[in-house]
Amino acid sequence: MPHALAAAALALLSTGSQAQTAAPAPAGQLQTITVTAERRLENIRDVPSSVSALQGEILEVLNSGGQDIRLLAARVPSLNIESSFGRAFPRFYIRGIGNTDFDLNASQPVSLVYDDVVQENPILKGFPIFDMERIEVLRGPQGTLFGRNSPAGVVKFESAKPSTKAFEGYALASIGRYSALNFEGAVNVPLSPTLALRVAAQSQNRDDWVSNGNSRGPTRELEGYNDNAARLQMLFSPNKDFSALLNVHTRDLKGSARVFRANIIQPGTNNLAPGFDETKVFQDGINSQKVSNTGGSLRVRWDLGNGMALNSITGYETVDSLSRGDIDGGFGAGFLGAGNFGPGFIPFDAESADGLPKHKQFTQEVRVESTGKGALQWLAGVYYFDEQLKIDSFNYSSIGGNVQNGYATQDQDNKAYAIFGSVNLDVSPQLKLRGGLRYTKDEKDFFADRIQAPPFSPTFIGRRTASTSATNTSGDFSATYALDKDTNVYARVATGFRAPSIQGRLLFGDTLSVAKSEKVTSYEAGVKADLFNKRARAAFSVFSYTLKDQQLTAVGGAANFNQLINAAKSTGQGFELDLQALVTDNLMLTMGGSYNKTKIRDGGLAVAPCGGGCTVTDPTVVRNGTTLALIDGNPLPQAPETTLNFTARYTMPVAGGDFFVLTDVAYRSKINFFLYESREFTGKALTEVGLRAGYSFGAGKYEATAFVRNLTNQIRVVGGIDFNNLTGFINEPRTFGVSFKANF
Repeated sequence: MPHALAAAALALLSTGSQAQTAAPAPAGQLQTITVTAERRLENIRDVPSSVSALQGEILEVLNSGGQDIRLLAARVPSLNIESSFGRAFPRFYIRGIGNTDFDLNASQPVSLVYDDVVQENPILKGFPIFDMERIEVLRGPQGTLFGRNSPAGVVKFESAKPSTKAFEGYALASIGRYSALNFEGAVNVPLSPTLALRVAAQSQNRDDWVSNGNSRGPTRELEGYNDNAARLQMLFSPNKDFSALLNVHTRDLKGSARVFRANIIQPGTNNLAPGFDETKVFQDGINSQKVSNTGGSLRVRWDLGNGMALNSITGYETVDSLSRGDIDGGFGAGFLGAGNFGPGFIPFDAESADGLPKHKQFTQEVRVESTGKGALQWLAGVYYFDEQLKIDSFNYSSIGGNVQNGYATQDQDNKAYAIFGSVNLDVSPQLKLRGGLRYTKDEKDFFADRIQAPPFSPTFIGRRTASTSATNTSGDFSATYALDKDTNVYARVATGFRAPSIQGRLLFGDTLSVAKSEKVTSYEAGVKADLFNKRARAAFSVFSYTLKDQQLTAVGGAANFNQLINAAKSTGQGFELDLQALVTDNLMLTMGGSYNKTKIRDGGLAVAPCGGGCTVTDPTVVRNGTTLALIDGNPLPQAPETTLNFTARYTMPVAGGDFFVLTDVAYRSKINFFLYESREFTGKALTEVGLRAGYSFGAGKYEATAFVRNLTNQIRVVGGIDFNNLTGFINEPRTFGVSFKANF
């Protein structure tokens, strides 16, 4: 019996959901992974595209240190996530395609869908991960079923759902380094045979662990946070033909914004500066961050009979945020004289804040789909998106008492409409074909005002306005052939697009920039197989894509100005591998990896290089008296060529329970921070190792563990600010702690 329990736990490592919702796998076999990548629940082996799923224990492991959504970076092939806002504004990259833009209306080519509702604004994308059924990462264009702004792919979150079957739940609490105190829990309550309630919550808390060595700095301690979120779901299912799921969720975050560190990089290299201490900064600015997010959705499914079902998904989101930080990363300024600035040379002070005082997003999808078991399956639907937001941008004088001396606003109204359809055809028992089309119309109206002119942009220039309107038809076609009952090969061609973008950061410039639509065509082929009587599973894919008119953001430079540009073309090619193996009844291994070779192809495209003393390695050109860096042939920013991930879990039955040890490793190769290449702003390869050991007892109801994250305490510069000096920010340091979980 202990061995059977161990095998079940091992299967849950990479394939199970929360214990209360997972069906057990047969003894000695991996559990089947089911996903909704094609808007239908199906075996991941049958999906004709590159898809990874994270579920069950592995999410609990990654969450143990209290990290935010960036913990998913490199945990599946071809995925990277970074942020210059800390916990509030994650930027996603799949197969090298992403967006480094830090403005609060930035669009991203990776769409994030949480419980079937797209989260368009980048602040919404940071909603915490807790009580999850699974996370799916869909690589490659998803323009048919998920629409605009998904040319790179989709990250799809599915929360654990209410059930009328049993009263059950779990509670997980941990304490750790830096006085970290984390809690996650959920309870499922059947209220009647037709009505069920599920309430889930997460609270992540950490004290400040970075001290400010500048005695005059107004913020004395940094890097702490209190991040609380909750979700309530109610399921009404009076019969097998109808169900309605109401979802209400909220988040409240207070703590530090991203901590920028002046002259953190040794000139001429990408090494940390000599004597670097991650627990110290020397700043004269104010650092703070707050996010309040509330939303809800209603998902209705109604079986219409005659082999058809109607689905309606209504979503509403609103978010209010403000982040303030010392952008130059130090104190004082060079013009104040020796001893009045540091660390290193600070040409001038820079302290700013960005906020979303007004935001709302409304979405509505209605689709009809076939429900029969015949050779032909289909779905068709319509979609509506409406987002309105206002952005506040502030500048402050750090050396003048941290008083506000600049204020600008941006207002954007974005509406999109779409109609889509998809068909699946079983040509024979071995050959299956899929295809679909989506027509989208996207409209934006934008205006910006400089209300209080800062010293570096003293002229009141009046309101700047811009509008865009674009249409696009995206599609995909795939074929799957079953070599045998356990092995499928597939090929897929797909297109997608990102709607036009508008930026107008008038604190740091006098003009708006508009980027036209980007369009991608992607080719992919792969094989997926269950091996050794389902004791192992493998998926391998190769891909190649071409982006036309790719939207890029020239971030920073001497003017610290965000400017949207279009590259004539960008290309990428590579491969991805996912592997899970139940080596013995007590040992489970997983491995994933990817290789992505990206390249910007535009001979005349040039951007402003750093204004803070970096060593640019690109050729340069002088235009209108300004020296610019030519970026033709450069890799895309934040696009590692290689990612690798690995987990190993060993279980040893002992009297009354099971002892287990689990290790996980995530690696990504070096990255460029910006569009231009320089020695200093090239991030070194990063390897993060986690270790977890514990004891499960009471027939699996209770679990006590000890954990450590970033075991080797590898500290790397993971992003930079390039307009003033060699300012950068780092990854999370080593954390450790203990936890206890109870299932009921």
